[in-house]
Amino acid sequence: MASLAKYRIPLNKSFDLDDMDPASKPFSLGNKVDDLAYLATLSDKIRALQELLYANHTRSLLVVLQGTDTSGKDGTVRSVFSHVNPQGISVAGFKAPTADEQDHDFLWRIHPHTPAAGKIAIFNRSYYEDVLITRVKGWIDDKEAERRMAHIRHFEKLLIDRGTVVLKCFLHISKDEQKARLQARVDDPAKHWKFNPADLQERKRWADYQAAYAAALAATSTDDAPWFVVPANSKTHRNVMIAELCLAALKSMKLKPPKANPAFAKLKIE
Repeated sequence: MASLAKYRIPLNKSFDLDDMDPASKPFSLGNKVDDLAYLATLSDKIRALQELLYANHTRSLLVVLQGTDTSGKDGTVRSVFSHVNPQGISVAGFKAPTADEQDHDFLWRIHPHTPAAGKIAIFNRSYYEDVLITRVKGWIDDKEAERRMAHIRHFEKLLIDRGTVVLKCFLHISKDEQKARLQARVDDPAKHWKFNPADLQERKRWADYQAAYAAALAATSTDDAPWFVVPANSKTHRNVMIAELCLAALKSMKLKPPKANPAFAKLKIE
């Protein structure tokens, strides 16, 4: 099995997402049946460590999921965290800011959703939207984008200093795979609610978005809060790799059961 480090983006080193194969399956066991069984095992291990995380109540985990439309952010949440106690996890999504949110700095709406001690928080899209779509649309210039990415690095350092592990995953799919997934939504009336015709306009700027993602990932993949590119044409492989990353992040905390209360040693329940 491949090394997770191979898919970690180095800080301030330019790279091209076209050089990374979204159809590769470096963490696959070779077939879907085995991969699904392995994913269930990984999810169960995540559950066990999340219980320790909650019991210790000192550390937390923030999982940032970014990717183009149809890259599978919702599917990742459903599959990877299916075994985790819902009380120990939260999911937040960030779309176009409201008028009230626009009256504040771009991180103002984010902070209340960061994970409390003992919790896992998942961002389905995130504050990175404010250096992606805003840049592609020309709503901010390069100077403002650089300023915002500096704020992001400082914001993440603040979370890390508080005890949060920040795990950032870019779900990498090909343009052809996105085409197939969009067409599947159009062809199935039961999935029409998932289809937004505006996505077709965004798709026309595929190259611009890929360039914006590459620039943002390289500028914010720090030693403490690195970015990982997840080959995601295969939904099962995507889930397995992100589960591996989450498990590694939780293990890095070196969580142990809280100390036993000696007062309970002779307690008898009647």
